[in-house]
Amino acid sequence: MHRSLQIFAFSMLAAASIGALAQTSSIASYDQPALQTLASAPSEAELRTTITQLVSFGTRHTMSDTTSKTRGIGAARQWVKSRFETISQDCGGCIEVVTPSQTFTGKRLPTPTEVMDVVAIKRGKGDPNRVIVMTGHLDSRVTDVMNSKSDAPGANDDASGVAALMEAARLLSKQDNQATLVFAALSGEEQGLYGGKVLADYAVAQGWQVEADLNNDIIGNSRGQNGAIDNTSVRVFSEGTKSNETAAQATYRRYHGGEVDSPSRNMARYMANLADTYLPDLHVHMIYRTDRYGRGGDQVPFLEAGFPAVRVTESHEDYTRQHQDLRIGNTDKDRGVRYGDTIDGIDFRYLAHVTALNTLTMAALSRAPAPPTGVETEGALATDTTVKWNKVSGAIGYRVHWRDTTAPQWQYQQSVGDDDHTVLKDVVIDDWFFGVSSVSADGYESPVVFPGDPGSFTRSPEPASSSTAANH
Repeated sequence: MHRSLQIFAFSMLAAASIGALAQTSSIASYDQPALQTLASAPSEAELRTTITQLVSFGTRHTMSDTTSKTRGIGAARQWVKSRFETISQDCGGCIEVVTPSQTFTGKRLPTPTEVMDVVAIKRGKGDPNRVIVMTGHLDSRVTDVMNSKSDAPGANDDASGVAALMEAARLLSKQDNQATLVFAALSGEEQGLYGGKVLADYAVAQGWQVEADLNNDIIGNSRGQNGAIDNTSVRVFSEGTKSNETAAQATYRRYHGGEVDSPSRNMARYMANLADTYLPDLHVHMIYRTDRYGRGGDQVPFLEAGFPAVRVTESHEDYTRQHQDLRIGNTDKDRGVRYGDTIDGIDFRYLAHVTALNTLTMAALSRAPAPPTGVETEGALATDTTVKWNKVSGAIGYRVHWRDTTAPQWQYQQSVGDDDHTVLKDVVIDDWFFGVSSVSADGYESPVVFPGDPGSFTRSPEPASSSTAANH
């Protein structure tokens, strides 16, 4: 037989073998009607009401007025708190509202300034210490980051993120969740990611097992500065290797792999799969980077604390509407350009779709079991691969996933019952990346966990030192 035909025949045989193995299933896999309903549940009217109210406070600069009831960061925080309390009343007191704070000084906070977050907590019924967080930042700014007086509407950056998390809180307040759900409007982002640090520190102090932070920052605009219009995709940024990885862990990872399989990155894959299943009008564009080039967001303090986190951002940004004084350009280069982050730049239909993605993710994660722990693989000098894991509470079975080492998404899977290991026959460990997810009795599945420290969702006890980006 001609060599090319031999290779083709072998490839087809290998694919058939993997396909047959991957089709083996002992656990039901089906779409969730509850998630189908949530996919179309976010209200454009609710989102508009929230952004309109936040814009009405004039400026929400971190160093702005904290005593006025109508202007400044203090008035905005009080309004968000009262709105969370109303949502809680509507669900019989199911939500606790807390306001953790710290006082900071720094390059962008020359005098001691209290940075306060407004946090709504809906405790889980079955696994309350496992926590899913959604964040957006309440503060706004103009061109001069130190200017706390001028109007800074911050409609898209980041009233859009705050509106999304408040709508997610409203929708999920009357639904069951096994893990705890946290919806947090943060302050101090523009001055140095301080609000993210406040909440990450609070999570550590409370002993939360944070499974994910979904940080939503600039998610409401569908028209880019270059004129591109895209209301069907959203970017999800995720770090490749853990921010607090030790030198020993890095050495192991460099040799065995895991550069593209941090828990944050597998969270991005999880969100992409949910969008493919439930949101036909929205595609998740996974970006293999912690944040936009040279910039940062409130997910960074969570990563530095050892928690998985992603950043959700619109696909095409318009920089004339970010960090800008309200004005109309009058030079030859920008004559007639309207600068400033005003509400007319929001596409509420698009924002509702991005809100749905977050709501689906929080619901699915909170109803699934925790991700497996202790995932390991064995198979050196063998033609089979053994995958092992520790069982987790609430799981009735597990799925072993594998993919080509250059593939962005998991390609194959084998369902396993209530066991802690399986053997993949004729799947050579050298050629694939592997992972394991846990599955509940009603079919909700956790994110996939890559073997060893690189992929573990369990928080490392030693957080990294701060390395937040200067340009947020």
